[in-house]
Amino acid sequence: MIARTRLLATSRAMSTSTRSSACPLSQFSACEISDALIKLGSPNGGHIPDIHMLSPISQVKICAPAYTVQMVLASDNSAPKLSSHFVDTAPPGSVVVVNAPPQIKNAARGAVGVVISGRCRDLAEHRAADFPVFARGHSTVGQSPFVRPSGVNITLTIHPKDVGDGPDAFAPVTVTPGDWIVADEDGVVCVPVDMVDKVVELAQKGQDIDAKCMADIKAGKGIQASFKEHRGK
Repeated sequence: MIARTRLLATSRAMSTSTRSSACPLSQFSACEISDALIKLGSPNGGHIPDIHMLSPISQVKICAPAYTVQMVLASDNSAPKLSSHFVDTAPPGSVVVVNAPPQIKNAARGAVGVVISGRCRDLAEHRAADFPVFARGHSTVGQSPFVRPSGVNITLTIHPKDVGDGPDAFAPVTVTPGDWIVADEDGVVCVPVDMVDKVVELAQKGQDIDAKCMADIKAGKGIQASFKEHRGK
């Protein structure tokens, strides 16, 4: 069973390449934020694995609070049913984070982007609308009768595509409503809302150190010597 998504952004395309509210996280890349989260003890650096930018074609970054959606198999009669369409309840300026058994179709109105732990479709439409879509792949197959939304604004646990149980297995990522999602061409990172200030502080230090190392390297200094001076190793 293959997932699909149909995302229709009803608001006009934003002129900037960064889709975000005024959060200080927006000045950092997903990689810089992951480095900071690792230093703060996150086992996975907040990285939601196997999810990549599929739309738009040009580079884009989104930085916005998560609005979560849990999908279940359509055959699951025990899971709750929503009283209204989750698209209508997604707050403007949020990023819709969808956790799916691997089938999904959804539309997003007022959101700055969508992150899907599944596959999407209708890429031409998304790209024409300049609408950011991050997903695990794409397909031609529709939702019905495979899946349905069962919960919104709930905590999601997103597992890697290939779940392992060894010591090197990638840990699942927990996304709580309101956590900050930063996504760019390198991937998708979730920052717990109560860790934003600490992440910003460490990411800024890392960014400053990287800038010093790059300046040294451009000036002809060796990488090892530059890293030792600025990174201490």
